[in-house]
Formats: sequence, structure tokens, C-alpha cells
Amino acid sequence: MALENKNLKKGAPASYGARDITVLEGLEPVRKRPGMYIGSTGVDGLHHLIWEVVDNSIDEALGGFCNRIEVTLEPKNIVTIKDNGRGIPVEKHHQTKKSALETVMTMLHAGGKFGGAGYKVSGGLHGVGVSVVNALSIWLKAEVRRDGGVYVQEYSQGKSRKPVRKTGSSKETGTTISFEPDWTVFDRGVSFSWNTILKHLRQQAYLTKGVRVIFKDERRREKQKNYHFYFEGGIKSYVYFLNQGKEIKNEKIFYVEKEAEEVNVEIALQYFDGYKEHIFTFANNIHTVEGGAHLTGFRSSLTRVLNDYARKKNYLKDKEDNLTGDDVREGLTAVVSVKLKNPQFEGQTKSKLGNTEVRGIVDSVLSEALAEYLEGNPKDAELILGKCLLTAQARRAARAARDTVIRKGALDGFSLPGKLADCSSHDSKNAELYLVEGDSAGGSAKQGRDRRFQAILPLRGKILNVEKAAIDKMLKNNEIRTLITALGTGLGEQFDLTKLRYGRIIIMTDADVDGAHICTLLLTLFYRYFEEIIRAGHLYIAQPPLYRIQKGARTEYAYTDQDKAEILTNLRGSQNNAAKNKKNDLDAKMTGREIAVKLAGASEAGSDADKIEGLRIQRYKGLGEMNPDQLWGTTMNPENRVMWQVELSDAEAADNAFETLMGPEVAPRKKFIQTHAKAVKNLDV
Repeated sequence: MALENKNLKKGAPASYGARDITVLEGLEPVRKRPGMYIGSTGVDGLHHLIWEVVDNSIDEALGGFCNRIEVTLEPKNIVTIKDNGRGIPVEKHHQTKKSALETVMTMLHAGGKFGGAGYKVSGGLHGVGVSVVNALSIWLKAEVRRDGGVYVQEYSQGKSRKPVRKTGSSKETGTTISFEPDWTVFDRGVSFSWNTILKHLRQQAYLTKGVRVIFKDERRREKQKNYHFYFEGGIKSYVYFLNQGKEIKNEKIFYVEKEAEEVNVEIALQYFDGYKEHIFTFANNIHTVEGGAHLTGFRSSLTRVLNDYARKKNYLKDKEDNLTGDDVREGLTAVVSVKLKNPQFEGQTKSKLGNTEVRGIVDSVLSEALAEYLEGNPKDAELILGKCLLTAQARRAARAARDTVIRKGALDGFSLPGKLADCSSHDSKNAELYLVEGDSAGGSAKQGRDRRFQAILPLRGKILNVEKAAIDKMLKNNEIRTLITALGTGLGEQFDLTKLRYGRIIIMTDADVDGAHICTLLLTLFYRYFEEIIRAGHLYIAQPPLYRIQKGARTEYAYTDQDKAEILTNLRGSQNNAAKNKKNDLDAKMTGREIAVKLAGASEAGSDADKIEGLRIQRYKGLGEMNPDQLWGTTMNPENRVMWQVELSDAEAADNAFETLMGPEVAPRKKFIQTHAKAVKNLDV
């Protein structure tokens, strides 16, 4: 009796044999699936090409063979990375029978980091770095200076154009890689960012003491820029840089560098008077944004040592009063860097360190050094413990306040606020919540929305600036409590992103100074207490139009002054065409300007509206000036609305911005305003 395969789909191939197996040779797998090797084909993946080449130069520096790295953005989107390391070997490779340079550049998993004595410590242990850059470049040139000569080879899309050739002699050593990305691979519109590259290179300079890193931008000759980085203090200098402009607790930065079990551990930390933690972790100079074993070891050691010291000095008496991990990390800036022979990264983008043995090593090194620091610096220790104890006190007060609010039914998720006009859809992925400034605009939004998937929450006035307030005070603010209830995620320890009731949270405020301030206050709230909502891509800012331009039956909306200028230019063009047709009917002695004035029926001096016949321009000062149909058609209709998605591509820069603009210190904010005031062209006051 034959068995029937019920899983066989209709239309499936009748056979599956060797001829159905595709073999991708050389670097073809990279071009076929670039995201597997550089994370994405967006802006992050584009910059990853630079990181891969720079990592090789950093590896030379970590080995003590390089002390200078230059990165240059050249015209026509060409990037050049030059170092004075040993230079990639160029002699014939015993396995491939090709030059070692060509082998490294055109083959995956070929490099000097898999064995032998080439590298003791390296970040690029996957061996796919520079070859992946080669595969995803329309053109790449490698120049090697070693053994008294200069050797060059060029490539296109991962394939060599000609054999390696000697082009001259040199007493220097090092490698220069120049490449132009293959723009057919990357998403449309992506480009290299000066600020992104600058931040990364500055970070690498901090992590590699004694190495000079130079960054040049030569894309526009009239606006060439260059930066030189050199830090003897290493990550200690990095912590000092990160805490600039903040109110510091322990003036003496804690720092330790020690090698244990062939793992080099380097840690620096300092506390400031803030509510957020900033811990940056690195493994072999690779920024492990998702942490890993070294972060776990750091956190457990920090909590234990501070609790032990607090109990020893009688700051704590009952075991129930122990400081939690959140207590000891609030207001902490720390950099944890480890260097080891065989790091186990998760994924090619190396976002998490998986070596379990590193946890115990970091824990041990920090425990011993931090205990000595606290004993040797009693004044700084007292300030640190005072900060942690104050945080613990605020945590307990916040929990009490939250419990009280929940008992009253304001945050339980089952009693939605009365002012919320909810949508009928129960599909959170497609549902949208508009946070609208004022009851007037809220009324228009409620009438103009699509009730099936759009919810409206009007917010009265300006919410509390949470940058200056503790969580217990924040929970007493009615508008914030209403918003938290509407979101459904809970707060703090109870936060659960899966309970978010709306796939899009859209901030919709007036296009004036007050509206911008309210938007900033809301962004501060989300960044400080709902950062995961931002990281998951759920937060947006609506862009209502600034102008309504009407001429006859034709109505257009301008979202920026540039849009307005383009619309008026088009309208003038139409009018000029009409003027040409009527010119013969006018007095031939009239000047061209007089003709235009007569046609338009306007005076010599007038506004834009005067110069175009029948033109009406309305400047929207607030959302409440729009009727429901206009608000829907311009700002809420998914078919034609304009929105900005809020992202956290640079958390460090975002934090500094919020601290400067919304924090308690006046001096940094004043300096920021004085520095950037000239850039504000149209300030609506």
C-alpha cells in the first residue's frame, strides 16, 4: 500500500536532484545576500563597509604595529582608509597559488586571524571584512607598502582586474584601501554621514590609546573638514568627554586596566546627577550594542560591591533595603572594554559578546579594584552612595505612587481615560494614537479621523518636563498619567512592549514655537521612560501644512517655505503664459512690469498674493484653524500625509541633546542657543 504525502504542495517540482543545487563561487554569496554580511543595505550597512576596513587597521594598532590611521571621504563617493601597519602580505599563497593580497581581497574566510602569530587580539575574526567590502564595491583599489616596495591591485564587484603589480619603492609600511560602493546594492538615497563616521572614529581613538586617527572630508573643496584624534587617557578620557556639561558626583573617575587569564579588562566609570544610565561596552574595540558576558559581569559586580560597602559603612541596615541594579546604575556613565584572543560574537555585525568566561573575569577585576577605590576615596564614595540611596528612596516613593494610582484605576489598562477617543480596531499593529495639542485641535481630529484605526488623545497645555523631575512627581501629572494609561505598556519595572495598544504613536502639534516645545516635552518623556517604543519604530511626528494656497478652484498645501515658493513659481508660470496670449491687447508702450501689474490687477508694491491674480494664502498658526476635512486630507490621511519617524541612531548624541536643552543646567543651554542662533532663519514668535 503506497503512502500519500499530504504535505506535497500543488505545482511543486516533481524531482529534487543535484542539478537543483546552486553553488555560488568567490564573493557571489555576498552580492546575493548582502544583508547577511553587513546587517542591511540601508545607511547602517553602507557605513559598515568603512567599519570593516578601519577594524583591520585597528587590529594592527592593537598588535602594536600601527599608530596612525587616516580616513578620507573623497569626491564621487570614494572612501580611502590608510594606515602605517605592516601591510597585507603580497607573496604567493601556498594554497590558492595567488598573491596573498588577492586571496584576502577575493575570498571569504581568508585572513591572518584564524591561527598562527599574525594577530594576538583582533576584532575582525570572521575573516569576511575587507573581502565583503570588495564584493559590494563597484571599484576598489588596494595599495600595500612593505618589503621596500609598493604593490597595487584593483577590483570590481569582488573580482580582480589585473594581477598584483609592483609600482614603486617605499621605506614605509602600511595598507591603503580606496573604494566606491556599488550603489545598485544599497537602498536608494543613502549616503555617507560625516557625523556618523566622526563619532565612530572618535570612539575608536578613545579605545586605542596612543593611536592618531585622522578624518578628512574632501567631497566639497570649498567646505573641506578634518579632525585629528589622539588620547593618552583612553576610555578614561572617553568618560570625561561623555560627561561634559553634566553635574558630576565623583570628581575622580574610577579606572582600572588589568589582564587576567589572557583577557585584558579596561573599565572607567563616573556618576552624574541624572536619571539615566550610559554604559558602553566593547570587545576588541567592537561596540557590542547588545552587551553580552562582559556587561553582565560588570553589572553584577557593581551592585554587589556597592551594597557591601554601604552595609560596611552602615548606610544600609536591613537586607530588604539592598540597592538594586537600577539603583546603582542611575546616573552612571561607564565604558567597559575587553580584549581577548577568541571572541565569540553573535552575528557578523558583532552586536553581542558570547564568551561566558569573560563574565567572571570582568566581575573579579572590577570587584577588587572598585573596593580599593571606595576605601581610598571616601569623599567620592560618600557622594556615589548618596546618589544611589537617593535613587532607591525615589524608587520606593515611585512604587508607592504607582500603586496608589493603580488602586485608583488610572493605570490598570482596563479603565481607559475618558478624554481618549479610541478606535474600533483591536489590531494593535494597524492602530494609531494621535497625541494632539489642545482640545480645539482634538475636536477637529476626532471628527476628521478614520474611526476604524485612528485614536485621538487631546493633551491640555504643556506636560511636565521629566528631565527635571523624578518619577514619583511625574506620576502626579494628569496628562502624563492619561498618556501612560492609553499606551497600555505600563512603566518602569512593569513595562511590557508587547502590551502596546497602538502600532503608531503620532505626535501632532501646532506649527509654531509652543507646538515645537510641546513636541520636545513629549519626546523627552518617551526617550527617558519609553525608549523601547522609539527603538521599535513606533513613535512618529506628524507634519501639518504651514500654508493653504488657493487660486480659483485650485487648492494646494505647502508643508515648508520651500514648498510654498515652488507652488507660487508654478502659479506665476501659468500666469505668465496667459500674459503672453493677451499682450497684443495692451498698449505697446507699457513696460513688461506694467503689463504684469495690469494683468494681475495689483499695485506696484505688494505681497505674493498681490502679484498673482485671485491668489489667497492662509498661514496656519494652529491645527484648530483647520476644519476636520482639511485636517484629514493634509495630516491624517495615510494616502498623502507627511510624517517623520523618530529613531535613535545615535543614543549618545540624543542624550546629550536632551540633557542640554531640557536639563536643569542653564549655562550649557545658553551656550547652545548662542552657538546655533544664527542658523534659525524664520523664528515664529
